[in-house]
Amino acid sequence: MNYLFVLKALASEPRLRVLEWLKEPSTHFPPQVDGDFETDGVCADYIREKLGVAAATASRHLTLLTDAQLLIATRKKGWVFYRRNEVAITQFSQDLKEL
Repeated sequence: MNYLFVLKALASEPRLRVLEWLKEPSTHFPPQVDGDFETDGVCADYIREKLGVAAATASRHLTLLTDAQLLIATRKKGWVFYRRNEVAITQFSQDLKEL
């Protein structure tokens, strides 16, 4: 894990909100036709809509979180779904506590 990528990803209020929303996706997003919240994640369009930003801006936020390994992206039926990478988030948290 590249901690500079992680810190850059966490240095943004919208990206922190995405991580928070994805903790409990069924609470923050409407039901999906394709993709299960737990196994696939939340459709990028739902995240973009909730953020209230353009597709390019949402894509940049989601790419940064994915590059930092905080999110896992899954392609399904032409859509991209995102879910939290709990293993990486836990590891980063533990490493941070050890500093």
